[in-house]
Amino acid sequence: MPLSESARFMLGLILITVPTIQFGGYFLLTQMGRGSAIRSELQRAYFRAGHAHAGVLVLLALIAQPLVDSASLASALQWPVRIGFMLAPILISAGFFGAAPREGTQPGRLIVLIYAGAFILVGSVLALGLGLLFQ
Repeated sequence: MPLSESARFMLGLILITVPTIQFGGYFLLTQMGRGSAIRSELQRAYFRAGHAHAGVLVLLALIAQPLVDSASLASALQWPVRIGFMLAPILISAGFFGAAPREGTQPGRLIVLIYAGAFILVGSVLALGLGLLFQ
């Protein structure tokens, strides 16, 4: 299947984010031992969730880009869907990292990024799914 210029551009951008996910994994591995900067198990859980969501959602974003080319989406909707698939992993993982409680059990204010990313992801997934179903 030939790729559009838009898909090729977005795939290139998304692939460039992969080293940041790798660095996040390295950071988590270095924090598992003594002398860790991670202050609590809850903070560690938030960091792990941020890292895991980034990896999985970036894979979804990579898969979605060529699918946008084959879906019957209005041209005005194609770029928002493409960007939504790329923006969701950034917002969701940033929300987990930013909201990780340093002390106590209450998440920080950046938890709103998780909800914003999830909202964008739902819109992108639904638009693409409907565009693929109703060609």
